[in-house]
Amino acid sequence: MKTGCFGCDETMEADDPEAVADRFVAHAAESHDWSYPEEALRNYARNYAEASERLTGGTERLPEIGEITVHPVTEDRIGDWLDFFDHDGFAGNPDWAACYCIEPHDPAGTEMPERLWKDNRSAMVQRLRTGGAVGYLAYVDGKTAGWVNASPRSDYALYRLVDPDGPDPSSVIGVSCFVIAPPFRRHGVAAALLDRVVADSPARGASWIEGYPHNQPEEGDGGHFRGPRSMYDARGFEPVEVRERDTVMRRPAS
Repeated sequence: MKTGCFGCDETMEADDPEAVADRFVAHAAESHDWSYPEEALRNYARNYAEASERLTGGTERLPEIGEITVHPVTEDRIGDWLDFFDHDGFAGNPDWAACYCIEPHDPAGTEMPERLWKDNRSAMVQRLRTGGAVGYLAYVDGKTAGWVNASPRSDYALYRLVDPDGPDPSSVIGVSCFVIAPPFRRHGVAAALLDRVVADSPARGASWIEGYPHNQPEEGDGGHFRGPRSMYDARGFEPVEVRERDTVMRRPAS
């Protein structure tokens, strides 16, 4: 098993996650002046090492794909959601694979900036089952290709205080995250997901839909995990607030 360092190009290898964590902590002490809690560093190393074994999905983009269909994640699709996040969504990117899209709902704090992936996984499944998170899966030829988190803004700790003088957060669907499996990227999967969110918003009782595209996204497909600004522009979203890292984009639900 192995873990990469998020602060340099070093890779640590060992026979099990605990041994990898030991090596990563030793490397951090020797090579970096970090103030992260040791348990957070250990969690990062464990998460990365276990993701390297767990992520078995393809990493090569397909030259073309079949028809895209989109479905809400109801109880009968949670198994597909788990399979997607466990194996496919972050194939080739174990550094990000621990998130399970819990971050907009419950951002990690400074006291423990890296949580164990299994805890994030369980917390998000509980939210999906109880309505504390709402999202959609895209499928291509029966294969899960992508996900969007489209929960009410009131369910996002990360965005709950956006535009405090604006609409009630419970009336706003916040499009917080897209995850597209590598073979299906740049084929319109995220656009199909967003179109379904827009189409469903009146029936969900929403008055508004928001997105939060980054102002300067990191290079590569993964950098657009909030959705590219151009995709929101093309669907009638208007900028509400330009913040340090992102722009709040909003459109009516009908």
